[in-house]
Amino acid sequence: MSQQPFLTDVKTLRERARQHIEQGAVTEGYTADRENVINILNEALATEIVCTLRYKRHYYMADGLSASIAKQEFLEHAQQEQQHADWLAERIVQLGGAPNFSPEGLQSRSHAEYVEGDSLKEMIKEDLIAERIAIDSYREIATYLGDKDPTSRRIMEDILAQEEEHADDMAGLLEGIERLHTNDA
Repeated sequence: MSQQPFLTDVKTLRERARQHIEQGAVTEGYTADRENVINILNEALATEIVCTLRYKRHYYMADGLSASIAKQEFLEHAQQEQQHADWLAERIVQLGGAPNFSPEGLQSRSHAEYVEGDSLKEMIKEDLIAERIAIDSYREIATYLGDKDPTSRRIMEDILAQEEEHADDMAGLLEGIERLHTNDA
């Protein structure tokens, strides 16, 4: 046993695995407050759904000469936000919870807001603001989960990395739109 002091002896692992098998992936070694984690993940799920819907709207509403690049970013981001929602829903189920896809209260559960924006510039700004909200809240969630739920933490960190890319994309688009409007003046 001294060769692997970090690992519980195999006999004990086997005995524990046979207990409470109805809990699936949630074993005795899971130390997070599962109900709280499920609630937090459902809030992140709502955030991803709201972001998917906002990006989809922006994709369909963006028009004008400078909109073609932005439209493609909006569509790509909508698809990635949907993938994030799927990852979160899957994890919620693994933890024995139910993913909350109900449209009732979706906006209040979401960390980000659903702001339509009247112009391309406003759409990009609202998407950038939403990404910045997601970045801060997801970083806090990952920190909160820490070593108590490394799987959920990893999922949040993976989503966080993409949200940072999205924010960078939106900041670049915003800068390009502002430069274009400055040169037109």
